Amino acid sequence: MSSSSAKKSTIVRAKKWIAIGTVRSAFRVLEVAAPGPGARWAERLWLTVPKRAWRPKSFPPVPEGEAFSLRVGAGTVLGRTWGEGPAVYLMHGWGGTGEQLDAFVEPLVDAGYRVVSFDAPGHGASSQSMAGRGRSTLPEFIDSLRAAVDRYGEPHAVIAHSFGAAAVVLAVLDGLSAGRVVAIAPMSDPIGFSYTFAKMLGFGERIRTRFLKAVEKRVSTSMDVFDIPARMRAVDPATLPPLLIVHDLGDREVPVASGEKLQAMWPGAELDTWTSLGHFRILIDPDVVRKVVAVVSVSSVPRTLPVP
Repeated sequence: MSSSSAKKSTIVRAKKWIAIGTVRSAFRVLEVAAPGPGARWAERLWLTVPKRAWRPKSFPPVPEGEAFSLRVGAGTVLGRTWGEGPAVYLMHGWGGTGEQLDAFVEPLVDAGYRVVSFDAPGHGASSQSMAGRGRSTLPEFIDSLRAAVDRYGEPHAVIAHSFGAAAVVLAVLDGLSAGRVVAIAPMSDPIGFSYTFAKMLGFGERIRTRFLKAVEKRVSTSMDVFDIPARMRAVDPATLPPLLIVHDLGDREVPVASGEKLQAMWPGAELDTWTSLGHFRILIDPDVVRKVVAVVSVSSVPRTLPVP
């Protein structure tokens, strides 16, 4: 890196930390003096999607596929399908796009599957979220998957990344029947993340509880519905499909502890850890893709063993 590039990078980092420090200072004041306005601000930030989705230097080439559109709420979800056979659904994470999982398309088609991929509301080519431009919500991720399944049939498997994996877990807990699930760098506790979010932005319980109430009102659903650990404690293990968790040990966006937590909650889940791939490059690593496709290609196993 040249000296000018290094200087520019240092300036950008400094500006970023100044901005974060200013936000934290403001939230500390609002926590004490005006938790209501603080909660409204926190809710906006909670629902805001990053402006730029991660892109590798070059996406794996894939055929054009067949475009489709789905009505989800008041919006339109756009996606593509490839191949014929049992359906395998690909679900991106928060701030992502369906094409981030393109590395799985051709291997799955070659293995005899129909691949279904889409952009969630407020992401990629799909229309804006019910939360407004530049935002999205967890229920819309779940509803998009349900709409795709209604169109293309019961999943032989679902491969999901990060926040998308949380949506898939919740869909399964709500009754989605899937032959198996692959969760890559999964977020395993969306409600628990609100504590991390509060700590990161510098506010306490007065704002945290209020902003969750605001989200609850916006999506017309109790936050208890999205409490994965609590719901996992109440689920019948026999209703759960086989689960493979793929996580990089050095993931900075969603630490591997999240994958370990999901493994501990999900009876029989396998955790496959990797190194030096991070949160996104794990989606295009050839060895990871081969492992995931091999697992997906295994015939579904009985959810309960026969009584001798």
